[in-house]
Amino acid sequence: MSNNSPYITLTNDNFESEVIVSSVPVLVDFWASWCGPCRLLSPSIEELAADFDNRAKVAKLNVDQHEGIAKRYKIQAIPTLLLFNDGLVVEQMVGVIPKEVLAEKLNNLLQLQHI
Repeated sequence: MSNNSPYITLTNDNFESEVIVSSVPVLVDFWASWCGPCRLLSPSIEELAADFDNRAKVAKLNVDQHEGIAKRYKIQAIPTLLLFNDGLVVEQMVGVIPKEVLAEKLNNLLQLQHI
């Protein structure tokens, strides 16, 4: 992962500040480097991060490097995508989810925030 990635790389140190206390919706991709489906999903995650820049956050968390966070959210299969709003999980999706579906879910959350 390069530092100029459009998505946020989550760690134990920044999870709270980037996800839990975020003022915007956050899509978190729980993944691992050895996971084939995770690699298939990665380009969509990068595109979503660029598409939603400054409106919502798109982040990735390596479950092998941050097992504690994965256990806290009961991640049992990867890729798992959690959608957070106001620090709470509002949706969980498992598997390779089409980019359009993820974009629609983020847009729906953004619309709710403006009501």
